[in-house]
Amino acid sequence: MFPFLGQQLRGGRGRRILAVEPAACPTLTQGRFAYDFGDTAHLTPLTKMHTLGSSFTPPGFHAGGLRYHGMGPQVSHALQLGLIEARAYAQTGCFEAAVQFARHEGIVPAPECSHAVKAAIDEALRCKEEGQGQTILFNLSGHGHFDMQAYIDFFDGKLEDREYDAAAAEVALAQLPQLGLRPVTATRGIAACAPRFNPPTG
Repeated sequence: MFPFLGQQLRGGRGRRILAVEPAACPTLTQGRFAYDFGDTAHLTPLTKMHTLGSSFTPPGFHAGGLRYHGMGPQVSHALQLGLIEARAYAQTGCFEAAVQFARHEGIVPAPECSHAVKAAIDEALRCKEEGQGQTILFNLSGHGHFDMQAYIDFFDGKLEDREYDAAAAEVALAQLPQLGLRPVTATRGIAACAPRFNPPTG
């Protein structure tokens, strides 16, 4: 979406950009925009992003790479600036949309992509109800050929919609790295400052 966003920022046509995520790990819609680690071992550099806290563990659900506590810095920044919107969906509705798409287009979406598929279908239905004609473009980034068990579980009625644990997320967010400033040098009477990192305890 960044090329379209770049055109818009340079005065081109305005577009509505929607980021879609799982309700069981709602990083953009429920997370905090802050510096955090990219891994649970706290070995990566700090990155400013929407996060549920690097110690947050989402419930088990079928969305592959979307089971992650943080969101990409560029996407997070775009949301923070109000350039894009965010929406969260439960997994069974996403699989229903993926099956509908597969039956019409002959492409089995990966579970991650099913969220975008559902959003596109919902937007098309909205346009139909409002009598609008709009062009809807969505990102289908992968196929589900290696995720057949997830589809089998869906057809067998074994998939459940899991809600994220808001209390666990609050605990994880309370452990976010604390950043501050400390004086380092003084040049011609002006104190220079550098970031100070206080690692989380416990």
